Parts: sequence; structure tokens; C-alpha cells
Amino acid sequence: MKALVYGGPNKKSLEDRPKPVIAAPTDVIVRVTRTTICGTDLHILKGDVATCQPGRILGHEGVGVVETIGPAITAFKPGDHVLVSCISSCGRCEYCRRAMFSHCITGGWILGNTIDGMQAEFVRIPHADTSLYHIPPGLDEASLVMLSDILPTGFECGVLNGRVQPGSTVVIVGAGPVGLAALLTAKFYTPALIIMVDRDKNRLKISKRLGADITVNNSGGKAAEAIMPVTGGRGADTVIEAVGIPATFSLCQDVVAPGGIIANVGVHGLKVDLHLERLWMQNISITTRLVDTVSTPLLIKTVQSGKISPAVLITHHFKLDQMIEAYDTFASAATTKALKVVIEM
Repeated sequence: MKALVYGGPNKKSLEDRPKPVIAAPTDVIVRVTRTTICGTDLHILKGDVATCQPGRILGHEGVGVVETIGPAITAFKPGDHVLVSCISSCGRCEYCRRAMFSHCITGGWILGNTIDGMQAEFVRIPHADTSLYHIPPGLDEASLVMLSDILPTGFECGVLNGRVQPGSTVVIVGAGPVGLAALLTAKFYTPALIIMVDRDKNRLKISKRLGADITVNNSGGKAAEAIMPVTGGRGADTVIEAVGIPATFSLCQDVVAPGGIIANVGVHGLKVDLHLERLWMQNISITTRLVDTVSTPLLIKTVQSGKISPAVLITHHFKLDQMIEAYDTFASAATTKALKVVIEM
């Protein structure tokens, strides 16, 4: 089968690989029909993710059709159309019992990290009964790829951890796919004001179209000066960091209101400064989280009901044999105006 393989820092290639086989009774083999590229894949390619070793097939998002099931599988059968979660969950360990599926002792974020992933024609899914979701008939499967990772990530790590409330003020730093996912799901809770911050004019324009009340271009590094006046000098009740660099985390500290929450979503590859010398008395909270995908069933229902449309985040379509071009397009978003790219088999 064809697969996109990580060859070490800054190295990737489309290669022929053996088709995966059932390795445990709880496995399922899925024929991948659509996948995508995540910002985390770019972090892997930069060498930021030490757990992902050269030779690994990348990718942890996608949809497909069940081809083969292990003898212990009870919830799925060959021919079922399924959404693959970016998080694998055994459903039995201490962390899974606490709904912290991302820390599952034998699962968590393993696809495209410690085991071969979704950017291939076929993929082996461990703990499949608790790591796959049935796709309701009639839904656009390309748009459901957004529910493998970015929608639950923006929702759980940003909106839920940030405790967005009716009438509150929300600042989302970073208008990439996950930041926009946070914007879409923050609207579930009717905040009074949503402010999106980015340096990309196109992404800010999209943010406005998707429901942001105010957009702030931080190209000059003065976003805080623009945000504070429109919040009455208070700052924001919830600040969602969706970039993962020191400068954006610092901005979050500059604009959080007393009693507010900084909800970190970004993947940080460098150390950041925490300014406790001025925040120690501000009653703020800082949250961190790796997505657990506990919200995936809820999000599927919101898509099914038409409350949200993840398809708005898709900007480019490619075939599997165009994977290198797809990566180049996604990595050059400022030039290509890419948000999420969908790769069809």
C-alpha cells in the first residue's frame, strides 16, 4: 500500500508499505477513504516529537470503511463507515475510567506517533470498539475528518477548559484550524464578545465570516493594546492559546482579566516565561490538556443537526499520490491560504 513515511527531521516520502494485519483481538483494519494533515505532523517533521521515530507512517485523523475485525470486536463489522479518533482508548485503565483517554496506558495519541497512522491506504486501529465512531448515513464524510482531532481539540482544550460562559469575553490567539474550531464551538455558549488574534489577514477574514466579533492583526506585536480598550480595560474572561510559541503565550498573560482563565491548546516546543511577578494576585487559572475526544459523540450530533459545519475549514483537496504537495501546501499556509487539506484515496 502507499503511505506517507517520516524519515527523520525535515524528511518525508511516499513509500510502498505492507498492508497492516490484525495484531490483537481488539484490533480493526480500516480502509482509509479520507485523511488530513495536522499541525502536529509539522512538529514531528521539525523533530519536536521525540516519541515519533523515523520510519513511522504519519497521520492521526480520518474516516474510512472497516475491512477486517479482530475476534473480540463487538461494536463494528466489515463494511461499516467509521470516524477514526486521534486518541485510542482501551476504556478500562485508570485514566480511561477518569475519561482521560489521552493518557490511556496502552493507547492515547499513538496513531502516527508510536504506531503507524492514517496517511496510508489502510490502518490498524487498536482498541477499536472504544476508538472508532459510526458515521450516521448521509453526512459529508470529508467534513467529518475535522472531528477526528481539531474540533474536539478546540472544544475540549480551549472552550471547555476555558470555561466559556454566556455573556463572557473570549480572546482566541491563533486563527489556524484549531483556533477556528475553538471559535465555532465557543459559540455554543453565547459569549458576549469573541476576539480573534492572528498575523494572517486571510485567516482573520475567515474568522470574521465564522462569527468573530472583532479581529486583531498582531503583525506589529501590539495586539494587547488593541484588545484592552474593547474589553473596558479588564481583559478577557477566557484566553485560548492556539499557536504554541512563547510570544503568543506571553500575549495571553497580557490580556487575561482578573479571575480569568488561560486555556493552552498550542503544542509548545520551546520554554515559555510565566509572569507570576504580576499575575500572582490576579486569581487567574492556567489549564493544559491533550485532547481526550470525550466530546466526539456530541460533536457528531451537532454536525448531524446542522448546528455547525466543519466543511468551512477545508480549503484544499488532494489525492494520496499528491501527499508531498499537500504537505507543502499546508506548511505554506500564509502563501497558499490553506486551513485544512483533505486527502482522498
